[in-house]
Amino acid sequence: MNLQKRVESEFERQYLSELTDIAIKNSAIEPSLYSRYNVKRGLRNADGTGVLVGLTNLGDVHGYVLDEGEKTPVEGHLRYRGIDVEDIVKGFLKEKRFGYNETAYLLLFGNLPNAEQITHFRGMLDVCRELPDDFMDNMILKSPSPDVMNSLARSVLACYSYDENPDCLDIKNVLRQCIELIARFPTLVAYGYQAKCHYYDKKSLVIHKPQMGMSTAQNFLHMIRPDSSFTDLEAEVLDLALVLHAEHGGGNNSSFALHVVTSSDTDTYSAIAAAVGSLKGPKHGGANIKVSAMIEDIMEGVKDWDDDDEISSYLAKIIRKEIFDRCGLIYGMGHAVYTLSDPRAVILRAKAEELAQSKSYMDEFNLLRSIERLTPEVFAKVKGVQKVMASNVDLYSGLVYKMLNIPKELYTPIFAISRIAGWSAHRIEEIVSGGRIVRPAYKNVSRHKPYIGLEERNC
Repeated sequence: MNLQKRVESEFERQYLSELTDIAIKNSAIEPSLYSRYNVKRGLRNADGTGVLVGLTNLGDVHGYVLDEGEKTPVEGHLRYRGIDVEDIVKGFLKEKRFGYNETAYLLLFGNLPNAEQITHFRGMLDVCRELPDDFMDNMILKSPSPDVMNSLARSVLACYSYDENPDCLDIKNVLRQCIELIARFPTLVAYGYQAKCHYYDKKSLVIHKPQMGMSTAQNFLHMIRPDSSFTDLEAEVLDLALVLHAEHGGGNNSSFALHVVTSSDTDTYSAIAAAVGSLKGPKHGGANIKVSAMIEDIMEGVKDWDDDDEISSYLAKIIRKEIFDRCGLIYGMGHAVYTLSDPRAVILRAKAEELAQSKSYMDEFNLLRSIERLTPEVFAKVKGVQKVMASNVDLYSGLVYKMLNIPKELYTPIFAISRIAGWSAHRIEEIVSGGRIVRPAYKNVSRHKPYIGLEERNC
């Protein structure tokens, strides 16, 4: 860089810093105003429960009972279309079947499919898994991204250009689009990941076409592995994870974002891309990456993983914002709805233990169990308040993916591969039953100011 450009660059950095300070100053709102105007920040009530803004037939997330204003913790339950997810899991595992495709069918159409229906539905997914001609070259390989979720969001938007009828909101057309996206998400993620590995990690570019007759989990493992190899147990566990992440009610951030965007009558690809963008955030789907990073930090910082006192001391430092990312959060612990237990975590924890025993990961699994057991009492000691707190699904999903030899950059995209089924069902439900654009209110608290001419401005 020549001297002139270095001077310009330094000036731009200094000017941008000044602009940043101005932007922060004029974006700050006095915290007491939220209480004065009874603002439901984060659409949360004062007791932490969510503000009721809609109705759904899809996911039922049950974690507490409200009786005369009192919130009573209970064991968590998650139901898809009224059916307990624990029963769904027990059903397909007992019959030694993959469960994700029939879970997607259940969410879309309201009932579990019979043998003929699931055969036809799997066939529809099979023929839709491959991407349109030139899509991979033009939309993925020519614009690779270091982040697979970013690549996925752009690919979803790009699907609009390959759709002959992208804006039609007729349910038959929207359903066709949703089924295509459910089928294509594993392919879009796998190819985005391979492009990232090639262009950013300098690895060989390996592209495998999706295979007819394979389950969603099998196809994904086939496409991300250079040699296409995977075991039956790996596919079974990944399929289980997909089922557990497929839907979680309309109030979670990404599903609500999809409802908001859908309510404007925009196209399917814009609405789904918005949900992908929401899921990427570390306070939502990206939390599984945060959990993995935190666990690695604890594994390095705690010398004796069997010493409760040493683990507790380290957790206390995290909560006091002294170490790790200094946000004061124990990622993987606590949930907005679940109190005594997260049913997804309970199911995945059992499978994680089985996998850990077979793959010699019991020391790491037991460390997670200790974090799960000790965090509530450490939190109470540090914060001085008692809080019912259970592990959530993210505490164990990272370890499961690690034992499956799945790279960290795919943890959140796997969440998206699963949740596209729930998002699709929510979009259809919003179009059929919503009817009004989501338009909440914001109270303006700025003071009135006169207009000042350019020559008279001093700020």
